Amino acid sequence: MIAEDSVLLREGLTGIFTRFGGEVVAAVGSADELLHAIAQDLPDIVVMDVRMPPAFHDEGLRAAIQLRGEHPRLGILVLSQVVEAAAAGELLEAGTRGLGYLLKDRIGAIGQFVPAVRDVTAGGTVIDPDVVHQLMVHHRAHDPLDALSPREREVLALVAEGRSNSAIAQRLYVSEAAVAKHITGVHTKLNLGPDTDDHRGVLAALTFLRSR
Repeated sequence: MIAEDSVLLREGLTGIFTRFGGEVVAAVGSADELLHAIAQDLPDIVVMDVRMPPAFHDEGLRAAIQLRGEHPRLGILVLSQVVEAAAAGELLEAGTRGLGYLLKDRIGAIGQFVPAVRDVTAGGTVIDPDVVHQLMVHHRAHDPLDALSPREREVLALVAEGRSNSAIAQRLYVSEAAVAKHITGVHTKLNLGPDTDDHRGVLAALTFLRSR
């Protein structure tokens, strides 16, 4: 299934897949049309644009994230002129099995594009090196741990190791009350509010590990 607002590219992709023995069950021009088509006939893979009507922002990526949640085994190959780092990171966090993200200016070589489609359909992962670079830059620029003090980082690192407040206090030669205060500060700065109280320690540890 193809989701691409450019008629020329949509027809070109249809021709490529047909030439190499594929069957295009639908070719649409918007994310809404894609979601409707998927509900009627689930394909092996969706090849889709990032920016589509109506706003031409990240509608394609948002649709891809929704599809990953509803159909985890569906192959998704995203094509884009640019890297939407925030949404792309969210898509990748949902799992990279059967996922591809390629820049359009790199798919001119059919000999490289067709194998990428086959890899993603088979459950593989194909990510453009420039996409990886942009995600790393975005991650460094938006590291949530930057808000923590050096001591709070130390405490969080020990929490991520599974240490208790008592063990952390002994390790850092401070009181347990001081450790509890630092942990509260970590929760506040990482926006882990009281509604997630039962899981805040786990969420804080995951945030630390993802930022390493």
